[in-house]
Amino acid sequence: MRDLKHLLYFENLLQTANNELIAQAKRDGGVCAAYPCENVPEPLLNLDRVFSIRLFAPHTGSLDISTYYMTAFLCETSRALLERAIEGGFNFADCVVAPDGCTMMNRCIENMELLKTMGKDNDRFFWEYMEIPLKADDNNLDLYVLQCKNHILKPLAEHYGLDTSDASIRKAVEAHNRVCELIRAIGDFRKEERPRITGYEFHVLTLATYVCPKYLIVDKLAETLEELKTREPDDKPWRARVALVGSEVDDSALIKLIEETGAYVCADRFCFGSLPGRDPIPLTADEDALTQVCRHYLYACQCPRMMNMAKVYGRKEYVNDIAREYGADGVIYEQVKFCDPWAYERLMGSTMLRDDFGFPVLSVDRPYNSASASGQLRTRVQAFVESMEIKKLKKGATV
Repeated sequence: MRDLKHLLYFENLLQTANNELIAQAKRDGGVCAAYPCENVPEPLLNLDRVFSIRLFAPHTGSLDISTYYMTAFLCETSRALLERAIEGGFNFADCVVAPDGCTMMNRCIENMELLKTMGKDNDRFFWEYMEIPLKADDNNLDLYVLQCKNHILKPLAEHYGLDTSDASIRKAVEAHNRVCELIRAIGDFRKEERPRITGYEFHVLTLATYVCPKYLIVDKLAETLEELKTREPDDKPWRARVALVGSEVDDSALIKLIEETGAYVCADRFCFGSLPGRDPIPLTADEDALTQVCRHYLYACQCPRMMNMAKVYGRKEYVNDIAREYGADGVIYEQVKFCDPWAYERLMGSTMLRDDFGFPVLSVDRPYNSASASGQLRTRVQAFVESMEIKKLKKGATV
C-alpha cells in the first residue's frame, strides 16, 4: 500500500512526550492538563482553554532512579512515567489529575509531587487525586460526579479561571465525539478481508489523539479518513488476524512487531486503544452533561479494577464480541510486567476466551518498552501464528 500522507507526521509527534503541538497549544494560551489513566473523563480536561495530555514515556531506557523510589516490584508503566518526570520530560504540564486506578499509579504520581518534578515557576499549578468507583451503579455514579466536580471542575475554575459550565462541557463533548467518530470510522476499515490500513498505522493515529491537543490534529485525521476511502489494499494476505487485549499499549513498536510476524492486529481492547476508549459520548438535553459524561465512563469502562460481577464477566464477553466483529482468528492477552489488575484479568480472560469462547489465546507479560524484549516477544508471536495456521489446515482437512 502507498504510504499514508500524514503517517510520518504522526509518528514524529510520538517520539517525545513533549511534542511540538503541546508547545503550540500553550503559545495559543492553552492550559495543559496531564493525566495518567483512562478513568479520568477526558472531555472534562478539554473545557474552554484547557487541553488534555495522557502521560506516556516513549523510548524508555533505564528505570534505575524510579526503581529506587518505587522498588522493582511495581509495574514498569508507573516506574517509566516517574523516571521521565524526574528527567524533566513532563514540565509542559500545568496540572495533573490522577484517579486511584491502581495503587502503583497512585505511588507514581505521589512521588512526582513529592519530588517536585512539575510546576516550577507556575504558582497556579495543582495536583489532584480522584477516588474512582469500583462498581457501576447509581450510588457510584453519584460518587463519580462529586469527584469530578471537586477534583477537576473546581480547581480548573479556581486556578485558571476556566469556564466549567454545562454549556462548556457539552461543547467539549462535541469536540471529543468528532475525534472519536473519525477514529472509529478509520478503525472500521480493519474489518475488511483485505484491510486498507495496518494495525500499526491505526495505533499511531489513535495514540496521537491521547497525547496531542486534539483540535490541532482533527483536520489531519479527517484527511486520512478520506485518503483511506480510495487506498488500495495489498494483495498479499495476512497469515492470521488477532485482537490485542490488555493493559497500557502506548508503544507502537509492539504492534509493528506483531504484524511483522504476519499477524494482523485487527482490534485493540487495551488502554490507549479505540475500543472502548474512542466511543462517542451521547448527550441528551434533559439531564446535566456532567452526569451523562460520568455515566458513560462508569458503564463503558472495561478496566479490570471494576469488580461487580456483571463487569467481571462482561469484560470477557466484550472481547469475544469485538474479536468476532473484527474477524479475529485469535486473541493476544498482554500485560505490562508487575501490573496487578491485569495479571488477574489476563489469567481469567485468556482461560475464558479459550475454553468458553473457543479462541486460540496467547498470554504474555511484557516490558513497558517492547524493544528490550523484542526477540522473545517475536518468537512467541511467531509460534502462536504458526499454531493458528496449523489449526486452520487441520480444520480444512476434516471438512
